[in-house]
Amino acid sequence: MSDPRTTPSIFTRGAVDLSALRSTAQAAPRPAADAPGTPSAPAAAPTPGGGVAVIDVTEATFQSEVLERSLTTPVVVDFWAEWCEPCKQLSPVLERLAVEAGGAWVLAKVDVDANPRLAQMFRVQGIPMVYAVVGGQPIDAFSGVVPEAQLRQWVDAVCKAAGVAVETPEDPRLAEADEALITGDLDVAEQAYKKILAESPADAAAEAGLAHVSLARRVTGIDPRQAMATAQAQPDDVAAQLLAADIEVLSGQAEQAYARLVALVRRSAGDDRETIRKHLVSLFTVAGPDDPAVAAARRALASALF
Repeated sequence: MSDPRTTPSIFTRGAVDLSALRSTAQAAPRPAADAPGTPSAPAAAPTPGGGVAVIDVTEATFQSEVLERSLTTPVVVDFWAEWCEPCKQLSPVLERLAVEAGGAWVLAKVDVDANPRLAQMFRVQGIPMVYAVVGGQPIDAFSGVVPEAQLRQWVDAVCKAAGVAVETPEDPRLAEADEALITGDLDVAEQAYKKILAESPADAAAEAGLAHVSLARRVTGIDPRQAMATAQAQPDDVAAQLLAADIEVLSGQAEQAYARLVALVRRSAGDDRETIRKHLVSLFTVAGPDDPAVAAARRALASALF
């Protein structure tokens, strides 16, 4: 799956010729909404703010619902079919993300069985097939089922390519897990974070939360002052230094904790060295991959190891 920010588009000029579709759509009369015997209008899922997030489109409505809409709002087109099992995995995730986005982008669903000409124009050879349409033209596409985290990244890249800022709403599952962690209900927090990771294995926030649960358990019942005094008196005691680093992280002194363990790595060897390295990496996970202190500490760790 390509990234429209950093890789060339998979399309060349004219690769997807929509001119015939435009002329057909413009010429096709639209049935009155309440005319007897006419099909109902395409289904649309609203956003929390009342806008449209998900729409069903046909060849007759593609011009207005996708091409014209994409002049102001990115449109993600999901080619699917009722009999397609992979589609049943991907489509619900796309729909949920579209609703979460609150109208920043719109998901247009195309049933390939009911709209074979659209599928032919977009050269759909297998489904699910997903296109991003911006400014009246497709700019990127992928096929098959992809993990949610990767899907979010792709959608964000499409929106950025279109100059649209997307605010990620708070995940209620994560809020519940965080609340349990804050109140000290570690069992509930652990279960909640694990459930999120089962559904979204690359969720960095859930990974950080789960690592924080492990950290909290390691220091439960520990006298911080005594532990720090022991670490100062026994600088080469691995267990004492690991515990001291845990306390420092929980006390908001993460950089000091990282430096402590990197120095310990330099003085250690064999199994002890690997134990310290793994412990330090677990502390990195608590902070998350975007923390500047983590990036600096990772470089220091690499230098200490090699």
